[in-house]
Amino acid sequence: MIQVTDLTLQFGGRKLFEDVNLKFTEGNCYGIIGANGAGKSTFLKVLSGEIEPTRGHVSVGKGQRISVLHQNQNDFDDCTVMRTVLLGHKKLMDIWDEKDALYAKPDFSDEDGVRAGELENEFAELGGWEAESEAASLLNELKFGEEYHDKLMKELDAKQKVKILLAQALFGNPDILILDEPTNNLDAKSVMWLEKFLLDFKNTLIIVSHNRHFLNKVCTHICDVDYGKINMYVGNYDFWYETNQLLQKQAREANKKAEARAKELQDFIARFAANASKSRQATSRKKELEKLTLEDIKPSMRKYPYINFEFSQELGKEVLTVEGLTKKGFFHDVSFTVQKGEKIAFIGERSVEVSMLFDILAGVEKPDSGKIVWGKTVTTGYLPQNFDSFFDGCKLDLVKWIDQWSKEHDETYLRSWLGRMLFSGDEVKKSASVLSGGEKVRCMMARAMLTAGNVLIMDEPTNHLDLEAITALNKGLINYKGCLLFSSHDQELMQTTANRIIEINGTKTFDKLTTYEDYLEMSD
Repeated sequence: MIQVTDLTLQFGGRKLFEDVNLKFTEGNCYGIIGANGAGKSTFLKVLSGEIEPTRGHVSVGKGQRISVLHQNQNDFDDCTVMRTVLLGHKKLMDIWDEKDALYAKPDFSDEDGVRAGELENEFAELGGWEAESEAASLLNELKFGEEYHDKLMKELDAKQKVKILLAQALFGNPDILILDEPTNNLDAKSVMWLEKFLLDFKNTLIIVSHNRHFLNKVCTHICDVDYGKINMYVGNYDFWYETNQLLQKQAREANKKAEARAKELQDFIARFAANASKSRQATSRKKELEKLTLEDIKPSMRKYPYINFEFSQELGKEVLTVEGLTKKGFFHDVSFTVQKGEKIAFIGERSVEVSMLFDILAGVEKPDSGKIVWGKTVTTGYLPQNFDSFFDGCKLDLVKWIDQWSKEHDETYLRSWLGRMLFSGDEVKKSASVLSGGEKVRCMMARAMLTAGNVLIMDEPTNHLDLEAITALNKGLINYKGCLLFSSHDQELMQTTANRIIEINGTKTFDKLTTYEDYLEMSD
């Protein structure tokens, strides 16, 4: 259990949070959401004790152990894989190290014997004799067999280190588990394994994540970091989002009677509660949802971008034919056709394979061999994964920046496209070269909407975006009537948007009209 009382955190003249009062209890999973820069990760550091609040305090249940997912992959480079995992329970390892040091003394005294006995008792109480077995089991679940146990962390690549640090955080059944973006750099199967592990976790779980599918699977509550306040809601991310959309709609239709608004909300809650059976916590969550009233839910103050891709020219029967496409070092003899109405998710063992394929399709790179034939009615829009070249050294303000791709040059018209992506007022006059990663992606989205392609190519379009923008993008791509070729690590986007999966791995190894979840099951 963690109790937050009258918490205020201030940096310089800016108050990040003010007067926050929350309680995190056993058996629940709390998803922390908020716009980029709202302070989600900072809040986790306050909860874990890494940062002291300006005012107020955080209290932890007596004797309870907090475990945190380490973000620096290089902190344990000189440790073995096994020791790195075991260090997830620091108290246990301190006892272990002290005990081993005593037994190694050449002049072992009676006093040393008494101390060793005390340490042995503590060691046993903390599960020390089962520790290596438990750690090995975790490693095995993450596909690290015994051959990895004695390897140094510095011998592993970045993706392997992420999994080891995740095992470290999970080790030892902590009373409170705090995870900051735990699905980053995990493959789909590892994410599925983590979901199952956390659904069985009985203690207090607090997570920051941009992965909506993950939040929906594991969360019993959502904590919304919203303009200095943190509000807690029962339910998963979808429930929080849909409820907020409903409340905002009702606010716009203020002439509705309060009774009608309340009934609409209660009907929605009842429908959602009935569909909550997919999670371990479904029964208790359903009971809590059924007790909610209109006054219990406050709509978020955050704004959502408007993403809607339209085009003027309809696609003909022929869209795209690729024959024998080869690029040395990336893929060999790849062939496929694209039909009208298809939304194809491309998956590669290495992301660079898909990125190179998209660059070739967009005309940015040339293949070593092979043939690409676009239909005569096709107009393309491309969002590359690396778009720095659009912004680096660019001295144009945002209005002039987006004007480069517009047929109309009226400032009001251009501002309207930027406004869709939440750039307003004086923001449109800042230089394109000083934008954050998320702001750059939103500009690229505005560009993609403006250019109005009937075939969109998007390489990891959710990178750098906050949950609001990701959700808006997801809706926009679901509603898009053209053809879509895309890649993404966002499972919700993949599942709800794609109607065909193509896997590129040296050569095309998988091509099927199917959903992403069915693809994962078939590839097990």
